[in-house]
Amino acid sequence: MKIESLIVQGIPAKNNENGAIVPPIYLASTYVQPSIEEHQTYAYGRGGNPTRNALEELISKIEGVDYGFAFASGMAATTTAFNLFKSGDKILVNSNVYGGTYRYLDTVFQQQELSYELVDDFNLLSEEDIDTTVKALFIETPSNPLLQVTDIQRLAAIAHQKGILIIVDNTFATPYLQKPFELGADIVLYSATKYLSGHADVIAGLLTVADSGLAARIKHLQNTLGNILSPFDSYSLIRGIKTLSVRMDRQEANTVKILAFLKEHEAIARLNYPGSASPEEAAIQKKKHVETVRSFQLN
Repeated sequence: MKIESLIVQGIPAKNNENGAIVPPIYLASTYVQPSIEEHQTYAYGRGGNPTRNALEELISKIEGVDYGFAFASGMAATTTAFNLFKSGDKILVNSNVYGGTYRYLDTVFQQQELSYELVDDFNLLSEEDIDTTVKALFIETPSNPLLQVTDIQRLAAIAHQKGILIIVDNTFATPYLQKPFELGADIVLYSATKYLSGHADVIAGLLTVADSGLAARIKHLQNTLGNILSPFDSYSLIRGIKTLSVRMDRQEANTVKILAFLKEHEAIARLNYPGSASPEEAAIQKKKHVETVRSFQLN
């Protein structure tokens, strides 16, 4: 099924008992169990909810992996990913990172006895730059807010030789424009508040993985930390995602026209867009042999 079809019809009607083409909103906090010895799929809403699980199934299908998790915000998804690490571990992060992520690194990391290092340009990172304490590369691409572009595929090849995880914040590109798992990512996360929702009426985060071991650890953290997305917000996000492809196509077309106008405006000294920071980033953005990354065609 093409991604446009998955976005609209990714949750089959057969996944609910009445065959509703729109997943029902299950608001129950607790569920009846047949007996003390017998347990059904859902017991307590923090551990699992049918509406939230429908959203998680949808995002995992769109990403082309088996596991998805929905959180109360993008930062809830991000901090859950960071909770996979233990005292003494170091995370490398691109310096042009979202402010909320940096605040967490700069404050809570110290309490958790984790360390981080800001990397000015991940595209210049070599294997020799990664010491034995580094356990993950955290990459925003395009970054927030300057839209710098990072070569996920190259970094994944380097990191995986050392057993290091690649975590990609794919918020700005969305899975419609960029497929990080096909480029070597291990964990992909989103502030779904932004393009995935698209209607400025939901705060949500999503986290996806392909590996079953990582998925089990994240599921444990989601249930333990309790930073889950509510059933109604899960439903709202499912609805918002249905228009993702048409919204992104229109925004992309509009961006090209806006840039063409601004490039000729005498008051504009510099424009930031994916691929604008350097010739190297432009080449990454336009790389033709990576079919999973669409070029924005802004030059």
